[in-house]
Amino acid sequence: MAQLFFKYGAMNSGKSIEILKVAHNYEEQEKPVVLMTSGLDTRAGVGQVASRIGLEEKALPIFSETNVYEVIEQLEFKPYCILIDESQFLKKHHVLEFTRIVDELKIPVMAFGLKNDFRNELFEGSKYLLLYADKIEEMKTICWFCHKKAIMNLHFIDGKPVYEGEQVQIGGNDAYYPVCRHHYFHPEI
Repeated sequence: MAQLFFKYGAMNSGKSIEILKVAHNYEEQEKPVVLMTSGLDTRAGVGQVASRIGLEEKALPIFSETNVYEVIEQLEFKPYCILIDESQFLKKHHVLEFTRIVDELKIPVMAFGLKNDFRNELFEGSKYLLLYADKIEEMKTICWFCHKKAIMNLHFIDGKPVYEGEQVQIGGNDAYYPVCRHHYFHPEI
């Protein structure tokens, strides 16, 4: 039975490596998958799923105007699964299109992404995945400063924490730390 999965975690929780692992497991069994990622994330290039440990794979980029249902419906093959990285950047219409892919085309969809931004607000994609996903799973990691579970993302600019600004600010370990609630408000600088 096809379902919509949302796997979320703070920065550095292994979301991208997990998506690449799942893709590899399907493809090793000659079961084709479709990898997709946000067109906003250009750190490794548009249309690239890249892990911090150095693995990367080409993916179909999703832009604001992309109709993902039409993209999948027009493929020359039926994928066994659709895997989405950086799903926090999806728009509401994308999430609803993925629900149609699950319900009408009977293709499982697994979305991986952040739940909340550095301001501790939900991303649009995450909000609607939390509402529409059949299964939700947290991917855990530890706080940059202590041993507690990281549940937030702390943004740094020039060594100082930032709590305001545009929601989408692409960056990696150079700009964001996974942190617990205490260290979100009291970072050890």
